[in-house]
Amino acid sequence: MSATADHAEERTNPAARLGFEPGQVVQEIGYDDDVELELREGIEATTGQELVDEEYDDVADVVILWFRDEDGDLTDALVDAIGLLEDGGAVWLMTPKTGRDGYVEPSDINEAAQTAGLAQTKSVSAGKDWTGSRLVTPKGAKAKR
Repeated sequence: MSATADHAEERTNPAARLGFEPGQVVQEIGYDDDVELELREGIEATTGQELVDEEYDDVADVVILWFRDEDGDLTDALVDAIGLLEDGGAVWLMTPKTGRDGYVEPSDINEAAQTAGLAQTKSVSAGKDWTGSRLVTPKGAKAKR
């Protein structure tokens, strides 16, 4: 694929902007009817496989955590997500954008991530209503830039 085609795909497929790769196992937590369906479809198209759900009993390369303010304790959710990851894996924390129901303050995300032992490496618009924060263990931050 040419550099121009790569850039075109990044604009049309939100999953490409998030760094998903073919063959990755992506586990999804917190799915509800408000999630960004176009992003989910893009991830499946990019990885070549369906997202696995909370019942998946092996480790994943990436965990997508859809989290809304009313979903409970974010630190606990992040700690649980880390336990589902392959070494060097990443958590994509998806939270509603500013002004949307369930919005989570960036300072709350930062505090919960640090408490869980994670570092935020990237923040992107993940669709019309969602923001994505890429969180990794400090060791993973160096290995997966």
